[in-house]
Amino acid sequence: MTTPGTDLHRTLQGLFAERRRTLLSRPRGDWTPGFDPRTTAIRAGDWQVAPPPAELQVRQVEQLVEPNDAAALQAALQAGPDALIFDFDDTFSPTPENLRSGHANLRSAPATGGPLPMTRPRPLYMEDENGDSASLQDLAAYVEAFGERETLYVYIPKLEFPEEAEFWQDLLTEAERLTGRAPNSIRVCIQIETLPGAFYADELLYALRERAFGLNAGRWDYVFSTLKWLGTDPRFCLPERGELHMGQPSMRAYEENLARVCARRGAQAIGGTAALAPDPADPEPALATVRADKEREASQGYVAAWAGLPGLIPTVREVFQSAPPASPPSPKPEEEVAAELLAFPRAEQVPLSAVREAIGVTVTYFRAWLAGQGVNVRNNRVEDTATAELARAQLWQWVHHRIRLDNGEVLTPERFTAWLAEQADPQEPAARLLRALVLPERCPPFFPAAARTLDEVHPA
Repeated sequence: MTTPGTDLHRTLQGLFAERRRTLLSRPRGDWTPGFDPRTTAIRAGDWQVAPPPAELQVRQVEQLVEPNDAAALQAALQAGPDALIFDFDDTFSPTPENLRSGHANLRSAPATGGPLPMTRPRPLYMEDENGDSASLQDLAAYVEAFGERETLYVYIPKLEFPEEAEFWQDLLTEAERLTGRAPNSIRVCIQIETLPGAFYADELLYALRERAFGLNAGRWDYVFSTLKWLGTDPRFCLPERGELHMGQPSMRAYEENLARVCARRGAQAIGGTAALAPDPADPEPALATVRADKEREASQGYVAAWAGLPGLIPTVREVFQSAPPASPPSPKPEEEVAAELLAFPRAEQVPLSAVREAIGVTVTYFRAWLAGQGVNVRNNRVEDTATAELARAQLWQWVHHRIRLDNGEVLTPERFTAWLAEQADPQEPAARLLRALVLPERCPPFFPAAARTLDEVHPA
């Protein structure tokens, strides 16, 4: 057993570093979107996950917060969510100072008497300055900070294939052993925020079935993943972000499939982030949009959702508290589900305004992220890593396919570069990073990784 003050993450690094590197280095281009015939037995089986703990049965709203931002943490605590997610992923900029502050804030947060403390560590692909796994670093900090709690809760981001879930299962089992915790006392929710993850939802749950309590919908990361996997195919040239709403058949199929899997496996379906920032002078339009979004989720069997800002907590909670019992989506043949998941809308042209907006979103967010700020509000929307990744991937795809614009022009690399120069100094790091993400022949996997490999771009 480790003792207080020992460096759990270093022990885990020594045990899992080589396996993680092997996992990340395997060939990734041979996956064809669809349900895997090799794992049909898992999908056809009657197994279920371990029952969610009682304290999860009564919560309806979870607040996502930058763990390094003490003021944001205090505001979230005062707003009274049912759970507080210390987010080291999409709302976090991993500067050294932010990491020190974030891990310190874990240790100073109340373990009992307030919202359930949860965490979302950085994804498996991310590394610290020494080349070690950032996921293990964040996980160890959380486990050590809340070691007195009987049950801990971890959201696992960016999973694509069952091997990654198996890695997490073995990692968490070893973390429990090293710290003297009861087996499966670290419970997890798997985020379905990748295109492969949507098709492997059953298999991901199965690998973690003794500790998994649910699946979470991450819609913008999901669309971003779709662009990475299918973006070179002109049949999947997607329209602007505003057209990719949950009323689209493919997005509705994504949401329904997640709910269907959870209902069958005894898991909780957790909704996406309420990420609008209401206008203080007239908040009702934004709140009405959030309310409608959560009502749709509740009608499909979702039991809770995330709030991106403390002011949205009452609206999200009210919906799930008052929602009538829901019937899960009806079973469907896998061939039909696969066709629905891939029925994305196709853009023949996009407005020039959408191109300018995508440039504005990414440049503004990259500036903030490079300066150590992981989330910002722009045009009454909460922007984070997920929305920035989507915007830059859409720019990459539109340039790649030389999409026609509504003014009659074609989006060439030269036109993109010119419009970027209207919003940013071409030599500033944010602009350099965006060009490095938009102009390659293939879509770079993740912008934080790309930022580390550019000599002229690094976090503060």
